[in-house]
Amino acid sequence: MTSPKYIGVYFTIFLVMLLIDMVWLRVIAVTWYQEAMGPLLSDKPNLYAAAAFYFLFPLGLMIFGVLLQADANVLKAVGIGAAFGFFAYATYDLTNLAVIKNWPLGLTFLDIAWGTFVSGVSVGAGKLTFDYLKV
Repeated sequence: MTSPKYIGVYFTIFLVMLLIDMVWLRVIAVTWYQEAMGPLLSDKPNLYAAAAFYFLFPLGLMIFGVLLQADANVLKAVGIGAAFGFFAYATYDLTNLAVIKNWPLGLTFLDIAWGTFVSGVSVGAGKLTFDYLKV
């Protein structure tokens, strides 16, 4: 499982997701999250937890969206990746909605939509890499 092909696929998914998510979180949606979450936001994010997410989530996308879809076309892989992102982000956001006082409903929908999108795009890039690499 550690062939250069798999490493290339993982890093493609990792980089695409990280870059798109940083633009989303730091440029596009930063104000939405700050306004919606207000006092719930930490002054200083837990970078270890963030790093764990950004290293583990692409692995899940690779396994379920690319490796288990090895014979599928790119569009099917994108759909599987989007579904994976939908369910993962829905689990997070709906759990927060259920247990955190004043968790914003609008943010729940926005974040689930974002997770669906970024996961689908990242898996699409990973699947293209998988199909391109002949290793």
